[in-house]
Formats: sequence, structure tokens, C-alpha cells
Amino acid sequence: VARFLLAPSAGLARAAGSVRLAGGLTLGGLFPVHARGAAGRACGPLKKEQGVHRLEAMLYALDRVNADPELLPGVRLGARLLDTCSRDTYALEQALSFVQALIRGRGDGDEVGLRCPGGLPPLRTAPPERVVAVVGASASSVSIMVANVLRLFAIPQISYASTAPELSDSTRYDFFSRVVPPDSYQAQAMVDIVRALGWNYVSTLASEGNYGESGVEAFVQISREAGGVCIAQSIKIPREPKPGEFNKVIRRLMETPNARGIIIFANEDDIRRVLEAARQANLTGHFLWVGSDSWGAKTSPILSLEDVAVGAITILPKRASIDGFDQYFMTRSLENNRRNIWFAEFWEENFNCKLTRSGTQSDDSTRKCTGEERIGRDSTYEQEGKVQFVIDAVYAIAHALHSMHQALCPGHTGLCPAMEPTDGRTLLQYIRAVRFNGSAGTPVMFNENGDAPGRYDIFQYQATNGSASSGGYQAVGQWAETLRLDVEALQWSGDPHEVPSSLCSLPCGPGERKKMVKGVPCCWHCEACDGYRFQVDEFTCEACPGDMRPTPNHTGCRPTPVVRLSWSSPWAALPLLLAVLGIMATTTVVATFMRHNNTPIVRASGRELSYVLLTGIFLIYAITFLMVAEPGAVVCATRRLFLGLGTTLSYSALLTKTNRIYRIFEQGKRSVTPPPFISPTSQLAITFSLTSLQVVGVIAWLGARPPHSVIDYEEQRTVDPEQARGVLKCDMSDLSLIGCLGYSLLLMVTCTVYAIKARGVPETFNEAKPIGFTMYTTCIIWLAFVPIFFGTAQSAEKIYIQTTTLTVSLSLSASVSLGMLYVPKTYVILFHPEQNVQKRKRSLKATSTVAAPPKGEDAEDHK
Repeated sequence: VARFLLAPSAGLARAAGSVRLAGGLTLGGLFPVHARGAAGRACGPLKKEQGVHRLEAMLYALDRVNADPELLPGVRLGARLLDTCSRDTYALEQALSFVQALIRGRGDGDEVGLRCPGGLPPLRTAPPERVVAVVGASASSVSIMVANVLRLFAIPQISYASTAPELSDSTRYDFFSRVVPPDSYQAQAMVDIVRALGWNYVSTLASEGNYGESGVEAFVQISREAGGVCIAQSIKIPREPKPGEFNKVIRRLMETPNARGIIIFANEDDIRRVLEAARQANLTGHFLWVGSDSWGAKTSPILSLEDVAVGAITILPKRASIDGFDQYFMTRSLENNRRNIWFAEFWEENFNCKLTRSGTQSDDSTRKCTGEERIGRDSTYEQEGKVQFVIDAVYAIAHALHSMHQALCPGHTGLCPAMEPTDGRTLLQYIRAVRFNGSAGTPVMFNENGDAPGRYDIFQYQATNGSASSGGYQAVGQWAETLRLDVEALQWSGDPHEVPSSLCSLPCGPGERKKMVKGVPCCWHCEACDGYRFQVDEFTCEACPGDMRPTPNHTGCRPTPVVRLSWSSPWAALPLLLAVLGIMATTTVVATFMRHNNTPIVRASGRELSYVLLTGIFLIYAITFLMVAEPGAVVCATRRLFLGLGTTLSYSALLTKTNRIYRIFEQGKRSVTPPPFISPTSQLAITFSLTSLQVVGVIAWLGARPPHSVIDYEEQRTVDPEQARGVLKCDMSDLSLIGCLGYSLLLMVTCTVYAIKARGVPETFNEAKPIGFTMYTTCIIWLAFVPIFFGTAQSAEKIYIQTTTLTVSLSLSASVSLGMLYVPKTYVILFHPEQNVQKRKRSLKATSTVAAPPKGEDAEDHK
């Protein structure tokens, strides 16, 4: 290998085209003086800014170091500067000249006996300069290729422009350092920008190669680790794009139209062609570009495409224009800059003229160069962006050599044997330890991977007075480990001050939760917290507690209103009216009967049972007031007691009457002996005995389950939470309420049976048929009550309907008894007193088929 590298070749012949400066210590330099060649040619056209400006920046820095008596006193730095032609393979071939001296030193012993064809001895050439460190290269792909060779020979390398994150791998590129921050910092800054703008769904676009692919890879990795940002698509632009390739890129980006933010790590040409394709697709203003430092603040990628670039946010390593370099470069001429072998070519390109060389003829169509042209006067000039970093790279090596010289050659002016030759590994340690203020006044230092700290300026391309073509880049923020972005300084198409969105899904509204799309953490569907659920957080809905309902926007819970049947409710109007009228009628009847207590009609109706029956009717009407009253322990206890007591008392009295009439006439068919237990005392005893069963049952119930009021939130828990109500009521279920009336209904049915049996008694015994009609009507009322009561169990108005139905049914049944049994008697007593006299007893013959009525008041059971 050594012999091959030492052999003359076309590549090394081309390497002779280099800039050489003599010095005690030689630095190498790699610059893209020319662009990549086409059609098999190694090199293409001259690159004025990225090539010549940067190369001159190294020469300028070397001049200043050598002129500084405090820096490397007695030691002059030399240089050998090579052209990479923007191609990694060509750069590698050129860089081999940096290691020639080392290879020659290792291979001297192997040259013994070496003979050329024809037996001639090998050609002896002057030994090449020993390069102690290399400044460069520019492109990351070139730096990667060169670094793999330089590390084999322990030659430190400092790049001024290579930003690929791959170069931070100190296990593979241990001799590589750089004064520009790696794209991992740039990617972090871009992630911070995306998050600061409130975006969470973006696409990435990268030029094929180390710079683009590694930059996007770093962005994707950082965004995944940070969370909150998702990648819609990652698209790679081929090195050699086919026709229509960029139109295809735009179509792919539009497959996810919500991802308007486009993170772009691409070269200038690819950026320009992407913008052209976006304009052709009539998508000007749709995409929100976030460009890397390859876009930076350059005008060339957006020239004549300013309308598509409006709003683009770009990032650029923090830099400053070096005034000293401007003065140096603008005074360069063909006479004072003969050391730069490419300066004549630059002169022709810069001034669009042609130098006349001896033996050649100038093209008449091209102006001849006079040599009196001046940079900046006869041509436009703007300092290239990486000039600062080239100067800092040279100074970093100079400061490292100075520290190394002080340590290894104390007290010596010039080089000492300890630094001849200079050990690359030792020099690398000093390089990594340097810390000084660079040409722009910012600190220059390296971390353990050889990376410089991340410091970026953030720009936005903004239109001026509504015109994109007259716009420009405006500084809107900075990034140095943390982001400082002036959001108010940003301007956008459409509403200039409203940040456009780049979101997979719009934010969910109040009362909606995010239902995440599987595998895409930034995409979701909004699901309403409906019914009685409320939004706990952005991902969760939970049901409100039983006594609460959600707020109108379902973001929380609020107490459910509590209702009851109040005195002013329309539902209470009819029951209360019937109850009041019934109580008034009952009171009138009782008062009439008491006033005419000894008249034949009152006596014939059975005074004792009549008063008991009227008491029951009064209690039935009175229960309405208890059902409407506000539930409490006393009210609930009274409800339990009197709800069934009035009906039990009434139907016990009626049952006793119908049973007595039935037994009297049934006994009369068989014997003249009256049946037992038909006296008024017996009747009262039977009535109170039947009633006592109800009273005992209620008392036992009160003891087993003491009454209290409850708020039932399920009864009116409607589908619409806004209509939900808690119902304040007594702790009586529907079944327990019916059970409370069950005994009364049993008495009613039994009484009806006896009324049917007693329907054949003579008409002169007028109590049987009215009782029968009373019971038939009462049965009809209660048969109508049951389906209405239970049929409304699921109604939102249940508490009102059931209470009204129950109280009206009770009042109607009481009114039937009062109307059929006592109103006619009262009418006769009050309005026809002439009929309220005792008639002469009918002939015994008329009653020979029936038993004689008993003596006493019961003899008046007929009229």
C-alpha cells in the first residue's frame, strides 16, 4: 500500500495544483473551490463564495496568526490547501498527499533494492511537508471520507462546515472536530421551533446523502424522545432526480394535507426545485417550510420563488461578518495574491472578463481583464457565511499548538525536539481543551466528541408591504440550548399574526375526550362525554356521582336539583281541590247527622257504623294533604299510618254492614232466630277488629324500618341530564305503598262479594243496594288506578303522576261512598224533613218470608 501511495499517479499530479505556504508547521486545508464535474469530469465550475472565500479566509487567518507575537512565538505556520471539487472520492485522493510524509517515513526501509523498469533507480523527490492538522472539509460526505484516512495516521481534523450527526461518533471519527454545531443540535432547535408554533404533525424532506438523511434522522429521533411531534411522512430526494420527481414529492406531501409543516434538510438546488413544484401544483401558501442551515438566509434557493417561500422559517449557525476579512479580501488583486493559484480564475468569473495569457488569443466577445478591477467596487461582494468558522478552525489549531509548545518546549523560541515531529494524538488532546473567543467574539470550544456548542440564529422570510419579491429574511429568534422565539415578530400569509396550524387532529372541544389513533400519538378522534359523563382530562370521561349531573359543557359535575310535589304545583291542584271539597262535604254530613242524631233516617242508617265510616272517609280525604306535604320523618310516619287506615276503617265498616245484612236475610230463610253479632256493639267490635290488623301491621313496620325521607336520584334520571332531578320522598317503594293499601283492597273485594250476595234483599231494606253500587264503582276506580300507577313508573313525571293518581283515586272512592250512602240521606234531612218521620209498620204478612228485624235501632233498617 505504501509503495502504491508513493508511486506517481494522475491523482497526485492533480494534487500539485494546490496553494502552498512555507512554515515550520504545516496545516492542511480542504475547500470546494470547484463544483462537482459532469460527464466524467472530476471538477466543474468555480465556486466563488463557498470555495474561494473560504480558502482566502484560511490564508487570512494564517497571516494573522503568524503576525501575532504572542501566539506561537518563533514558529511560523505553513499550509497546503487543496481543492475537493465537491466530490468525496476526489477529495480522498487529494487528501492522500497529507499523509505522504508519514508513509514515506514508514516505507524508507522497503525502498532498498527497488528498481524501476529498465534497471534505473527510482526517482528521488523532495520529501513532502509533514501536515500536523487539517482544516476541512466542507461537505459532511467529504469529511467522513477524509476522516477515515486521517485517523489512521493520527492527524487531527477540524471542519468549518460539516454538520452531519454521524461525525459525532468518537469511536469512528476520533480525530475529527468541528467549530460548527452538529445537525443534532440543529434538529433539536427545529423540534423546539415546531413545538413553539403549536404544531404536532409535520413531514420531513431530505436530500439523499449524509447531510440530509442524518439531519432528518436526528429530527425524527429527537421529536420521538421529546414527544408531542409526529412525522406524517419522511421523503428522500434522490441524488440524481428523474424528471417529474419533485412533482411526485409534492403529491406525496399532499397525501397528508394536515401536515403543512415541512422540515427540509436539502441542498440549495433541491430546495429550489421543491418550491418550483409547489408553485406548479398551485399550493403557494399551503406548506409551512422549516429549513436547515443549507437554506439559511440565502437568496439563491428562493430567487423568483419568493411568493412560495413567504413564511419560511430557516436556521443558521450563529455567525458574524468579519470586518477584517472584508478589508483583506476587497484589497486582493492579481498582483498581491499570486499565492492563490485559483485567484486568476476567480478574477475572470467575478468580473466577467478574460485574462490574456501568452500564446493564447482572447475571445472577442468577452471583455479583457485589465487587472485594475476591484472587488466590491466593480462587482458585488458579500462575505460568505462560513468565513468566520474557517478562521476559528485555524485559530483553534494555533491555540492548541501554542499550548502544546508551552508544555513541551518551555522557554524555547521556535520548535524543540519534543515537537519534531508533532505527535497527532497529543495535539488532539490540546485541541479538545482549547477555549478562546473566536473571530465573532463567541467562545470556541469542543466537547468530548469534538463538537462545538449549538448556537443558531432563526430567520423568517417575510414579504415587505405585501410584496414577496421585495421581502427578505428577518431575524426572529435564537437558539443556544434553549429556544428564544419572538412569535409576535412572525408574519404569515393570510392573517399575518395568526400562526397557521399543522395538526393531525384539531383540539377537542370542552366535554370531549381524545380517542387516540393506534400507532400515531398525535392523531385522535374527538369523542363526546355524553349522557352523565364528564371530561376528567383530555383522554378520560367518567360518570358523575349519583347525586350529580354534568355541567352543560360536560367539563365537570354539579348537584342535581331536588324536587317534590309542592303545594303550588299544578299536579297538586286537583287532589287538593277534591280533598277540600270532600272534607267539607264529610263535615257537613257528620254535622247534619249529629244534629239529627235521633231522627229515623239517622237511626235507620246505623249511627255507630255511620260515624265510623264517615271518620274513615274523612281520613281518606285528609291523606291528600300528607301526600303533598314535604317529606320528613314525622310526615313519612303519618303517611304510613293513615294511608291505609282511612280505607281500612271505611271498608271494614261497609264489610260489617253488608255481612250483617247478608246474615240477617240468610238466617231468616232458615229460622226466626236472629243471627249472632248483629248488635251495634258487635258491629263496632268487628269493625275495629278488622281495622286493628292494619294498625298492628303498620306499627310493626314502623318499628322494623323507622321512616325517613330520601332523595331518589334514579327516579328522574332522564336521558337528557339537563332534565334530571332528584326526588325528595319518603322511603316507600311502589310495592310497599301498594302493600300498605293491600289490606284495604282485600276488604273492598270481600265487601263487594257480600254486596253481590245481598243484592236480592227486598227493596225496603235500602242499605244493601247503595252499598253494592258503592263497591262496584270503587272497584272500577281502583282497577283504573293500578295500570296508571305502574304504567308511569319510568316517566320523568313519575312523582307527580303517581301521587296525583293515588290521591285522586282515594278521593274518588271516598266520594263514591259519601255520595251514594250519605248525601241522599242528608238531602232528605235538610230539604225534606217531612219524610224524616217513622212510618207505621207494614203488615206482618208482607214480611212473613223474612225474619223480623231485631228490636232497637236496627228495627229502623227499613224505611
